[in-house]
Amino acid sequence: MTDRRAVPSLDRRHVLGGLAAFAVLAPGAALAQADAARARGMAFGGDFGLAPYFGDQGVEETDQSELFQAAVDEAAAMGVELVLASGRYFAGNVVLPRTIAITGLSGGVEINAVSGGAIFAADGKSDITLENLRFQGNPQAAPNADTALLAFAGCERLRLKSLRLGAGPGNGITLENCSGRLASLDIAGFEAAAVFARNSHDLIIRDCRVARCGNGGILVWGEGDRLDGTIVSGNHIGDIAARAGGNGQNGNGVNVFKANGVVVSDNVIENCAFTAIRLNSTTDTQVSGNICLNSGEVAIFSEFAFSGSIIANNIVDGAAQGISITNFNEGGRLAICAGNIVRNIAPSSLVNPDTVPVGISAEADTVISGNVVEAVPGLGIGAGWGPYLRDVVVSGNVVRDVEIGIGVSVAEGAGKALVSANLVSEARRAAIAGLAWSDMVSDDLVRDAARFPNVTVSGNSLS
Repeated sequence: MTDRRAVPSLDRRHVLGGLAAFAVLAPGAALAQADAARARGMAFGGDFGLAPYFGDQGVEETDQSELFQAAVDEAAAMGVELVLASGRYFAGNVVLPRTIAITGLSGGVEINAVSGGAIFAADGKSDITLENLRFQGNPQAAPNADTALLAFAGCERLRLKSLRLGAGPGNGITLENCSGRLASLDIAGFEAAAVFARNSHDLIIRDCRVARCGNGGILVWGEGDRLDGTIVSGNHIGDIAARAGGNGQNGNGVNVFKANGVVVSDNVIENCAFTAIRLNSTTDTQVSGNICLNSGEVAIFSEFAFSGSIIANNIVDGAAQGISITNFNEGGRLAICAGNIVRNIAPSSLVNPDTVPVGISAEADTVISGNVVEAVPGLGIGAGWGPYLRDVVVSGNVVRDVEIGIGVSVAEGAGKALVSANLVSEARRAAIAGLAWSDMVSDDLVRDAARFPNVTVSGNSLS
């Protein structure tokens, strides 16, 4: 950051010189915006020679990175907000200083990347605010998942609000060990992900629109050994592809990986190549109130070495599987799956041929209660897989229009399950069945209760 003592004073000649380009374009509007900014104790971009490009008028389409760098350094040293006039700018690799606020007065400010790297970046600088700005990636840049238009590391109390980011070769925003608030962002068309946050703390991502990204929507990753606590809420996420391939590491609307204490709530997530919400090796994670539409694989997934997942009050409509709480073989255990609606499950997955149609499934130390499952060309609710079953309760659910209503593993080595007070209707092959891996060894666990003492079945209504 520029030394405060070295900042030049902004005398009348300096100001008028910086505004000369604006006067050529729209003198009344430019001077009015500058006067309004200064009246509010702000610095105007034109004071530092930052003039926007307007087609074939005014300044040329040239790299303004050095002007931006000088402007943000001086505004931060002066302790004032930097306000940019409407129009198009071109910059890249501008390093933001501590305690800088950059705003577009009318919301018509667009900053275009001059390279495949970041437009703005900061490392170890806190209290950065960006508002009412548009950022556009360089269409000539080669795809590179290690890049982002906005890149922050070790930054506290970030404030990113009402930003629009489009068409970058990597990610829209990357955050490494940052805290802050991302709100009302519109992020679309990135080759990798919209937001990639790692090792966060006190981070909120709220009320954003994410669309048409190549490999992911919002990624929240950690190291698995500390509280992350990120809240992802109220966002609309759609059309997420899996261009880099894989069997689930790409193509997810929200992906939480080894990040603990994360909340994913009240989002609308549609048309994801794999999963709307994917939890991998997480602890104490809450997924609630989300609407998940047309997922290519499992709509809501809690997998591998997870512990303490609450999946409640979500709607899943269209997926190859609805909700999967799995991988007891990897230590995955301890969950509540309650109050969800799961329906319209596809007979197969176009992206993962190993996926079979299931409404809800869980393997260990889990309560599946109060859900409604409908229209599954396979298993409505499943408890366990082979020997991977321990202490699963399936109670108070409504299951209808399925091949098998409720299936419980009775394979050698399977643990205990309780199936009680469920209503199963229109199950074409079996209402409550015993399964050994994928084979049905009992089409009526009520009748065959004595054969399978690991399963307790009581009080269900079957029709």
